[in-house]
Amino acid sequence: QVQLVESGGGLVQAGGSLRLSCAASGDTFSINAIGWYRQAPGKQRELVAGISRGGTTTYADSLKGRFTISRDNAENTVYLQMNSLKPEDTAVYHCTAGAFFDGTYYHSPNYWGQGTQVTVYS
Repeated sequence: QVQLVESGGGLVQAGGSLRLSCAASGDTFSINAIGWYRQAPGKQRELVAGISRGGTTTYADSLKGRFTISRDNAENTVYLQMNSLKPEDTAVYHCTAGAFFDGTYYHSPNYWGQGTQVTVYS
C-alpha cells in the first residue's frame, strides 16, 4: 500500500504561482511513476503531469510551459510548480501513483491522495 499526502494548495491571484507537494509513504519502493490529476467543478478529471523514477516527464499539452513536475526520490516527494496561474486552473489537485507510464502516456493510477484545492481569482 502507498499513502499520498498533498500540500501547498491555496488561493492565488491570476498570474501568480504555487508549488504543490506530494509526500509518499508505505511501499514506495514499488512506485515508478507519480503524477497529478485535477478536477474542476462540473468538469471531467484530467491529467496534469506525470514523472517516472528516472525523471521522464509528461504533461497535458495545454499546461506545457507553465507547469513543471519534479521529484526527490530520496524524500519520496513529488512537486508541481505552477506558474502564470489562470482562473481556469482552479480545481482540486490529486497526487497519484502506481500508474502505467511509458514515458508518454500516464494513466490508470492505483493510488490517489485526498487532493488539495487550488483557487485562482482574477
